[in-house]
Amino acid sequence: MKEFGERLKELRTEKGITQKQLAAILNVSGNAVHCWECDKQEPSMSMLLILSEYFEVSLDFLFGKED
Repeated sequence: MKEFGERLKELRTEKGITQKQLAAILNVSGNAVHCWECDKQEPSMSMLLILSEYFEVSLDFLFGKED
C-alpha cells in the first residue's frame, strides 16, 4: 500500500508540475509540499479536500486505500 506522500508525488509529476508550482497553486510554502511528499507532515482536512479536487481523485486514493 502506497503512503500519502508517494501518491501525492505521483499525481504531481503526472501533471508535470514542480513542488514549488503546486505550492503556489495551493497558496502554501514549498516546504509544506516537500514535507507532505516525504510523509513528515500531513495536510489539514480542508487541504486534503482541495488536493483531491485539484487532482480529481478520492481521499481513499490519496491515502492508498484504492488504486
